[in-house]
Parts: sequence; C-alpha cells; structure tokens
Amino acid sequence: MAKIDPLAPKTLTDTYLGFDFGNKKIGTAVGQTTTGTASPLQTIRSINQVPNWDLIRGLVLEWRPAGLVVGISKQADGSDNIITPRMLKFCRQLEGRYNLPVFQQDETLSTFEAKQLLFDEVNVSAGKLWEVQDQLAAQLILQTWLNDYAKRNLTC
Repeated sequence: MAKIDPLAPKTLTDTYLGFDFGNKKIGTAVGQTTTGTASPLQTIRSINQVPNWDLIRGLVLEWRPAGLVVGISKQADGSDNIITPRMLKFCRQLEGRYNLPVFQQDETLSTFEAKQLLFDEVNVSAGKLWEVQDQLAAQLILQTWLNDYAKRNLTC
C-alpha cells in the first residue's frame, strides 16, 4: 500500500490527531495548536487485536494532520507495563504508514479520568460509557500534549 502524503494538497496545518490505544479499541480525538483545544472523534474497534487501518486512514485523509499524538502507558516507576510495547509498535506503524511525526504523551490515568468524568459528572450509563470513554481519553491525551505544546512555544 502506498504511503499517504497528507500534507501534499495543502500547506502545513495546525491540526493533530490523538489516539488512546487499546487492544480491543482505539479512542481518537482531534485538536489544533491555534485554539489549543481538543475534541473527541470516535472509537475504532480493533479486529483480532489489529487496528482498523482503513478507519484510521480515513481520519488522516479527512483531517490532514501535521502530526499524531499517542498516549503511552507506563508503571508508576516509569517501567513498561504489559501494553507499552504494543503502544510503541502502534506509534511505529502510524509513522511508517502515514509519514507523519508521531509524538508520545504520558497517558497515566487518562482512561480512569475519562470514566470518572463521564460517570460522575455527566452521569453516562455503563453501556454508553464503554462506547465513549476511549474518545474522551484520547481527547485528554491530546489536550495535555496541546497544553505542553503551548508552553514550549510561548513568545514574548
């Protein structure tokens, strides 16, 4: 399959896609550095623990991002946990398939925080929670990255 060159048809963009990777599903979000905000997009179900690359490709084509942000989970002591190697593989696959920079963002407790927000504050049902928690986790991951981006790029 040919690599996508998402920046070919237009000039550089300030749009980024965020991913909350899981073996069964991947939450996605979109955000812009100009506004510094992220929004949830959709949950992509994996097929036999393989990402649905057709749906991810569709998002890349639709949003034409400048880069991709993937949440990386670690143990409290900084060591890898059981899913960390698969997350890093997903990062390499994204970079190889779409020829875009892939940024890793610590996702410690992002899914837990998403569940708390949805269940406690929005009062989402358990069935709906399962459907949208990964989207919100992806939004939280991308929002954290955008906040850090803004801090790194402050000008006087």
